[in-house]
Amino acid sequence: MSTTATEPKAPTARQRRAARTRPPGSRKELWAALVFILPALIGFVVFYLIPTIRGFYFSMTQYNLLSNNPRWVGFANYQQIFRDPLFYNALAVTIEYVLINITFQTILAVLIAAMMQRLTQSTVLRGAMLLPWLISNVIAALVWFWLLDYQIGIVNQFMSTVGMNRTAFFADEFWAIPTIAFVNVWRHVGYTALLVFAGMQTIPKYVYEAAAIDGSSEWNSFWRITMPLLRPVLAMVLVITVTGSFQVFDTVAVTTRGGPVNVTRVFQYYIYQKAFGEGQFGYGSALSVILFIILGALAVLQLRLLRSGESDLA
Repeated sequence: MSTTATEPKAPTARQRRAARTRPPGSRKELWAALVFILPALIGFVVFYLIPTIRGFYFSMTQYNLLSNNPRWVGFANYQQIFRDPLFYNALAVTIEYVLINITFQTILAVLIAAMMQRLTQSTVLRGAMLLPWLISNVIAALVWFWLLDYQIGIVNQFMSTVGMNRTAFFADEFWAIPTIAFVNVWRHVGYTALLVFAGMQTIPKYVYEAAAIDGSSEWNSFWRITMPLLRPVLAMVLVITVTGSFQVFDTVAVTTRGGPVNVTRVFQYYIYQKAFGEGQFGYGSALSVILFIILGALAVLQLRLLRSGESDLA
């Protein structure tokens, strides 16, 4: 008796669709994930997305608290911005502050992180590094404002005792911006150092051991191993710190208030003055849009230049 082999039938379209469906239980996991994401999503929409859209709209209008409805003016606010000398002054002052703040904060953070990795990894020390960051910006600024006061500040008292001339740190045109940058470096450098330290912890020890066997000194290992492998972490840190530095406001608001003679009128404080001091909400919104575009462009540029998506460990 002979039998003929039957060829397997090709799967139907319905069977192919069934094979592509999610495994059992995945739909429940999706709904559970959406439930946990929902509060953050609501907060993002209410406090970020809607205000951003309204800000873009108000930037095209002439609007203040005394007018009933915003009056559409198109790009008139933007045209006025680029003819405004105070806009360029605020941008230049902010760039000066950012360069000072980022340079010192990044260098000090890397040095502190390297010392923490080489000398001690104490949890108590890490907690102490975070203490300035846990203090409110306003409180930190006021404390340093009194410490550096020309008449009664302890710093100037000490300088006078040792024969140095007193310095009006917040009132001097040369020292005002570096002083504000110093206050914010003091407050944020510990947090930044811990981020860099966490990145250093991800570098395998065998890489350093192999370099030591080849005769590499610690200094060479730091520049040829640690810094290249820290590139993704440093890219993230720089994006965070640059974005935060461009939005400095509270330190200026409680100390110099933009003075003396506009030398500390940073971009955010200029937006505040236009919107809430002079009631020009449309113009202030246009300034905010300009700042948003600048920060977005800087973030993309930094990520591309630092190749944040690549790692030398791959």
